[in-house]
Amino acid sequence: MKLALGTAQFGLDYGIANTGGKVASEEVHRILRLALKHDIRTLDTAAAYGSSEEVLGKVGVGDFEVITKVPPIPANVGCISTWVEQSIESSLKALRVNTLSAVLLHRPMQLFDEGGEAVYEAIQSFKVQGRIDKIGVSIYQPGELDTLLSHYHFDLVQAPFNLMDRRLLSSGWLGELNRRGIEVHARSVFLQGLLLMRPEDRPAYFRDWENQLACYDSWLAEKNISAVRACLGFACQQTGVHRVVVGVQSAAQLAELIVSVPRSELIIPDALEVEDEELINPAKWSL
Repeated sequence: MKLALGTAQFGLDYGIANTGGKVASEEVHRILRLALKHDIRTLDTAAAYGSSEEVLGKVGVGDFEVITKVPPIPANVGCISTWVEQSIESSLKALRVNTLSAVLLHRPMQLFDEGGEAVYEAIQSFKVQGRIDKIGVSIYQPGELDTLLSHYHFDLVQAPFNLMDRRLLSSGWLGELNRRGIEVHARSVFLQGLLLMRPEDRPAYFRDWENQLACYDSWLAEKNISAVRACLGFACQQTGVHRVVVGVQSAAQLAELIVSVPRSELIIPDALEVEDEELINPAKWSL
């Protein structure tokens, strides 16, 4: 299955639609068992996701392909290579695994700061040793790839992509990444939960885009399709997307997502696409 399991909710109170806080370890165990049952074997985590790595390590992730991320590099690091190596070793220890499917950079543009090449080489050394399979980046906008891929080689790119935020497709980068043999993982397919919220539950911040959101709500009602099905359908039916990263707070939510993945192609109106970053980039939200 194309779905991958995001684990930010396992270590943080994450997402504007999250009302339950961090997921209890017992529920994490149930979620992972259900994921395996449905051949969902990719886990996406990060050192920056609170206690997520430790929770996963205690539950056990030996049957999964685990992706983690090197956190943003703090200022005034003495030896950058040592710091990166210690960060990856710490993740391996917390997850209780010997190898990782991939290590991504959480702030990849730091590769162009002083010592950036040392960061890349430090991660590359783990790949050479066979301790990680892929090196990748987690980006916020496709424009970052213009600079990143002109200087460095990556095996995997994780990027925001949903039926409103189609920049990865419209920029041409989705096709280009596939031509280069670079794996693509789509995240934020529910726009951090905004696309699943009822109109009356959306924070006041989003009133500036009332017309766009009303168009989305009307289309769902007209087609009698759930928001979950629409969002998953858009991302999963893109042939260039290898994994669609979703986060859940319970096994019941994961079960809902699994049955909601459309078996046939959905026709998603172009009118739902939004280019305004104040809406499609959660980092810019003022809630």
